[in-house]
Amino acid sequence: MRDHYRAFFGLQQEPFGTTVPLKHILETPDVIGVKERIDYVVRLGAVGLVTGDIGSGKSTALKYAAAGFHPSEYRLIHLTASSGSILEIYRQLLCELGMDTAGTSRTIMTQKIKKDILELMQGKKMKTVLIIDEASLLRLEVLAEIHTLCSLHQDAFLPVILAGQSSLVDKLMYRSSQPLASRIVARSHLEGVHREGMEAYITHHLAIAGIRTNPFDETAVTAIHQGSGGLFRKANHLARGALIAAAQDQSVTVSAEHVRIASTETF
Repeated sequence: MRDHYRAFFGLQQEPFGTTVPLKHILETPDVIGVKERIDYVVRLGAVGLVTGDIGSGKSTALKYAAAGFHPSEYRLIHLTASSGSILEIYRQLLCELGMDTAGTSRTIMTQKIKKDILELMQGKKMKTVLIIDEASLLRLEVLAEIHTLCSLHQDAFLPVILAGQSSLVDKLMYRSSQPLASRIVARSHLEGVHREGMEAYITHHLAIAGIRTNPFDETAVTAIHQGSGGLFRKANHLARGALIAAAQDQSVTVSAEHVRIASTETF
Protein backbone atom coordinates (compact mmCIF):
# COMPACT_ATOMS: atom_id res chain seq x y z
CA MET A 1 0.00 0.00 0.00
CA ARG A 2 2.77 2.44 0.91
CA ASP A 3 4.43 2.05 -2.50
CA HIS A 4 1.23 3.37 -4.11
CA TYR A 5 2.14 6.96 -3.24
CA ARG A 6 5.01 6.97 -5.74
CA ALA A 7 2.65 6.22 -8.63
CA PHE A 8 0.02 8.60 -7.23
CA PHE A 9 2.41 11.58 -7.25
CA GLY A 10 4.38 10.49 -10.32
CA LEU A 11 7.61 9.96 -8.41
CA GLN A 12 10.41 8.43 -10.47
CA GLN A 13 12.28 7.25 -7.39
CA GLU A 14 12.00 7.11 -3.60
CA PRO A 15 12.04 10.72 -2.36
CA PHE A 16 13.93 12.07 0.64
CA GLY A 17 16.42 9.19 0.74
CA THR A 18 19.00 8.73 3.47
CA THR A 19 21.89 8.92 1.00
CA VAL A 20 22.12 11.56 -1.70
CA PRO A 21 24.42 11.27 -4.74
CA LEU A 22 27.09 13.94 -4.83
CA LYS A 23 25.57 15.67 -7.86
CA HIS A 24 22.26 16.09 -6.01
CA ILE A 25 23.60 17.58 -2.76
CA LEU A 26 21.93 20.92 -2.10
CA GLU A 27 24.67 23.55 -1.88
CA THR A 28 23.54 25.44 1.19
CA PRO A 29 25.71 28.11 2.89
CA ASP A 30 26.44 25.58 5.66
CA VAL A 31 27.64 22.92 3.22
CA ILE A 32 29.83 25.40 1.37
CA GLY A 33 31.16 26.73 4.67
CA VAL A 34 32.20 23.25 5.80
CA LYS A 35 34.04 22.69 2.50
CA GLU A 36 35.89 26.00 2.75
CA ARG A 37 37.01 25.28 6.31
CA ILE A 38 38.13 21.74 5.51
CA ASP A 39 40.12 23.03 2.52
CA TYR A 40 41.83 25.48 4.88
CA VAL A 41 42.57 22.79 7.47
CA VAL A 42 44.11 20.45 4.90
CA ARG A 43 46.21 23.22 3.41
CA LEU A 44 47.67 24.03 6.83
CA GLY A 45 48.03 20.42 7.99
CA ALA A 46 45.93 21.11 11.08
CA VAL A 47 42.69 19.92 12.74
CA GLY A 48 39.13 20.89 11.83
CA LEU A 49 35.91 20.39 13.74
CA VAL A 50 32.41 19.79 12.34
CA THR A 51 29.62 19.52 14.90
CA GLY A 52 25.85 19.41 14.84
CA ASP A 53 22.80 17.56 16.10
CA ILE A 54 21.84 14.16 14.71
CA GLY A 55 20.39 14.63 11.25
CA SER A 56 21.76 18.14 10.71
CA GLY A 57 23.69 17.14 7.59
CA LYS A 58 27.23 16.59 8.87
CA SER A 59 27.88 13.46 6.80
CA THR A 60 26.46 15.09 3.67
CA ALA A 61 28.66 18.16 4.19
CA LEU A 62 31.72 15.93 4.68
CA LYS A 63 30.87 14.05 1.49
CA TYR A 64 30.59 17.30 -0.43
CA ALA A 65 33.89 18.60 0.95
CA ALA A 66 35.74 15.33 0.33
CA ALA A 67 34.74 15.35 -3.34
CA GLY A 68 36.93 18.42 -3.86
CA PHE A 69 40.13 16.46 -3.23
CA HIS A 70 41.40 14.75 -6.37
CA PRO A 71 42.29 11.09 -5.69
CA SER A 72 45.58 11.43 -7.57
CA GLU A 73 46.76 14.04 -5.07
CA TYR A 74 44.97 13.17 -1.83
CA ARG A 75 44.46 9.99 0.17
CA LEU A 76 41.37 10.43 2.33
CA ILE A 77 41.03 7.97 5.20
CA HIS A 78 37.46 7.78 6.54
CA LEU A 79 36.91 6.22 9.95
CA THR A 80 33.73 5.85 11.99
CA ALA A 81 34.48 6.25 15.67
CA SER A 82 33.19 4.10 18.49
CA SER A 83 33.48 4.13 22.26
CA GLY A 84 36.22 1.51 22.08
CA SER A 85 39.93 1.82 22.80
CA ILE A 86 42.61 3.42 20.63
CA LEU A 87 43.36 -0.06 19.30
CA GLU A 88 40.09 0.06 17.36
CA ILE A 89 41.22 3.27 15.66
CA TYR A 90 44.62 1.74 14.90
CA ARG A 91 43.04 -1.37 13.39
CA GLN A 92 40.67 0.69 11.25
CA LEU A 93 43.60 2.76 10.03
CA LEU A 94 45.69 -0.30 9.23
CA CYS A 95 42.77 -1.82 7.35
CA GLU A 96 42.23 1.38 5.33
CA LEU A 97 45.92 1.43 4.49
CA GLY A 98 45.77 -2.21 3.35
CA MET A 99 47.99 -3.49 6.14
CA ASP A 100 47.83 -6.43 8.55
CA THR A 101 45.57 -5.60 11.50
CA ALA A 102 46.80 -8.43 13.75
CA GLY A 103 48.61 -7.65 16.98
CA THR A 104 47.97 -5.63 20.11
CA SER A 105 51.14 -3.57 20.41
CA ARG A 106 50.30 0.12 20.21
CA THR A 107 53.91 0.99 19.47
CA ILE A 108 54.20 -1.38 16.52
CA MET A 109 50.83 -0.33 15.12
CA THR A 110 51.73 3.34 15.40
CA GLN A 111 55.04 2.79 13.66
CA LYS A 112 53.36 0.93 10.79
CA ILE A 113 50.74 3.63 10.33
CA LYS A 114 53.18 6.52 10.43
CA LYS A 115 55.61 4.77 8.08
CA ASP A 116 52.89 4.11 5.50
CA ILE A 117 51.47 7.63 5.67
CA LEU A 118 54.93 9.17 5.36
CA GLU A 119 55.58 6.97 2.33
CA LEU A 120 52.37 8.30 0.75
CA MET A 121 53.37 11.88 1.52
CA GLN A 122 57.09 11.76 0.70
CA GLY A 123 57.34 8.87 -1.75
CA LYS A 124 54.12 9.19 -3.73
CA LYS A 125 53.63 12.93 -3.09
CA MET A 126 50.08 12.35 -1.89
CA LYS A 127 48.65 14.37 0.95
CA THR A 128 46.81 12.18 3.45
CA VAL A 129 43.77 13.40 5.40
CA LEU A 130 42.15 11.58 8.32
CA ILE A 131 38.38 12.06 8.65
CA ILE A 132 36.75 10.67 11.81
CA ASP A 133 32.95 10.65 11.82
CA GLU A 134 30.96 10.18 15.04
CA ALA A 135 34.03 11.51 16.87
CA SER A 136 31.88 12.52 19.86
CA LEU A 137 31.87 8.81 20.78
CA LEU A 138 35.64 8.76 21.28
CA ARG A 139 36.99 8.29 24.78
CA LEU A 140 39.10 11.08 26.26
CA GLU A 141 42.20 8.88 26.24
CA VAL A 142 41.65 8.14 22.56
CA LEU A 143 41.44 11.84 21.69
CA ALA A 144 44.73 12.33 23.52
CA GLU A 145 46.42 9.55 21.55
CA ILE A 146 45.15 10.77 18.19
CA HIS A 147 47.37 13.82 18.56
CA THR A 148 50.39 11.60 19.12
CA LEU A 149 49.47 9.36 16.20
CA CYS A 150 49.06 12.30 13.81
CA SER A 151 52.36 13.94 14.76
CA LEU A 152 54.27 12.17 12.00
CA HIS A 153 57.58 13.86 12.68
CA GLN A 154 58.89 17.27 13.70
CA ASP A 155 57.75 19.08 10.56
CA ALA A 156 54.66 17.08 9.56
CA PHE A 157 51.22 16.64 11.10
CA LEU A 158 48.49 14.54 9.53
CA PRO A 159 45.44 16.78 8.83
CA VAL A 160 42.46 15.59 10.85
CA ILE A 161 38.74 16.35 10.50
CA LEU A 162 36.65 15.47 13.56
CA ALA A 163 32.89 15.31 13.06
CA GLY A 164 30.32 14.59 15.73
CA GLN A 165 27.64 15.91 18.04
CA SER A 166 28.11 19.03 20.14
CA SER A 167 29.39 16.98 23.10
CA LEU A 168 32.64 16.61 21.15
CA VAL A 169 33.44 20.23 21.98
CA ASP A 170 33.10 19.46 25.70
CA LYS A 171 35.51 16.54 25.40
CA LEU A 172 38.08 18.73 23.66
CA MET A 173 38.01 21.12 26.63
CA TYR A 174 39.60 18.56 28.95
CA ARG A 175 43.29 18.98 29.76
CA SER A 176 44.15 15.60 28.23
CA SER A 177 42.63 16.71 24.91
CA GLN A 178 44.39 20.06 24.78
CA PRO A 179 47.32 18.97 22.55
CA LEU A 180 44.82 17.93 19.86
CA ALA A 181 42.44 20.84 20.48
CA SER A 182 45.30 23.34 20.19
CA ARG A 183 45.70 22.35 16.54
CA ILE A 184 42.09 23.19 15.64
CA VAL A 185 42.09 26.11 13.19
CA ALA A 186 38.52 25.93 11.84
CA ARG A 187 35.13 24.97 13.27
CA SER A 188 31.72 24.48 11.69
CA HIS A 189 28.51 23.92 13.62
CA LEU A 190 25.42 22.80 11.70
CA GLU A 191 22.04 23.74 13.11
CA GLY A 192 18.48 23.24 11.94
CA VAL A 193 17.62 25.37 8.91
CA HIS A 194 15.06 28.17 8.96
CA ARG A 195 11.67 27.71 7.33
CA GLU A 196 12.73 29.14 3.96
CA GLY A 197 15.69 26.78 3.92
CA MET A 198 13.40 23.85 4.69
CA GLU A 199 11.08 24.77 1.82
CA ALA A 200 14.06 24.95 -0.56
CA TYR A 201 15.25 21.58 0.73
CA ILE A 202 11.85 19.93 0.18
CA THR A 203 11.51 21.40 -3.32
CA HIS A 204 15.03 20.29 -4.23
CA HIS A 205 14.46 16.69 -3.15
CA LEU A 206 11.10 16.48 -4.88
CA ALA A 207 12.81 17.60 -8.10
CA ILE A 208 15.39 14.84 -7.68
CA ALA A 209 12.51 12.35 -7.45
CA GLY A 210 10.89 13.76 -10.59
CA ILE A 211 8.30 16.24 -9.26
CA ARG A 212 8.60 19.80 -10.52
CA THR A 213 5.48 21.18 -8.82
CA ASN A 214 5.65 21.08 -5.02
CA PRO A 215 2.50 19.34 -3.64
CA PHE A 216 3.20 20.52 -0.08
CA ASP A 217 1.08 23.52 0.84
CA GLU A 218 2.33 26.30 3.13
CA THR A 219 0.89 24.69 6.24
CA ALA A 220 2.61 21.38 5.46
CA VAL A 221 6.02 23.02 4.98
CA THR A 222 5.60 24.87 8.27
CA ALA A 223 4.56 21.65 10.03
CA ILE A 224 7.59 19.78 8.67
CA HIS A 225 9.89 22.61 9.71
CA GLN A 226 8.45 22.77 13.21
CA GLY A 227 8.18 19.01 13.64
CA SER A 228 11.76 18.40 12.55
CA GLY A 229 13.31 21.35 14.33
CA GLY A 230 14.88 22.22 10.98
CA LEU A 231 16.88 18.97 10.96
CA PHE A 232 17.04 17.24 7.60
CA ARG A 233 16.87 13.60 8.67
CA LYS A 234 13.62 13.97 10.57
CA ALA A 235 12.26 16.25 7.84
CA ASN A 236 12.88 13.42 5.35
CA HIS A 237 10.76 11.03 7.41
CA LEU A 238 7.95 13.53 7.90
CA ALA A 239 7.84 14.59 4.25
CA ARG A 240 7.81 11.03 2.92
CA GLY A 241 5.21 9.97 5.47
CA ALA A 242 3.04 12.97 4.59
CA LEU A 243 3.14 12.02 0.91
CA ILE A 244 1.98 8.52 1.84
CA ALA A 245 -0.86 9.91 3.98
CA ALA A 246 -1.95 12.28 1.21
CA ALA A 247 -1.97 9.47 -1.37
CA GLN A 248 -4.13 7.36 0.92
CA ASP A 249 -6.55 10.31 1.10
CA GLN A 250 -6.40 10.60 -2.70
CA SER A 251 -5.31 14.20 -2.16
CA VAL A 252 -2.91 15.83 -4.64
CA THR A 253 -2.14 18.46 -2.01
CA VAL A 254 -0.15 17.59 1.10
CA SER A 255 -1.39 19.45 4.16
CA ALA A 256 -0.37 19.94 7.78
CA GLU A 257 -2.82 17.19 8.73
CA HIS A 258 -0.91 14.73 6.56
CA VAL A 259 2.32 15.77 8.28
CA ARG A 260 0.61 15.22 11.65
CA ILE A 261 -0.34 11.70 10.60
CA ALA A 262 3.24 11.05 9.49
CA SER A 263 4.53 12.25 12.86
CA THR A 264 2.66 9.46 14.64
CA GLU A 265 4.90 6.96 12.82
CA THR A 266 8.24 8.58 13.72
CA PHE A 267 10.22 9.57 16.80
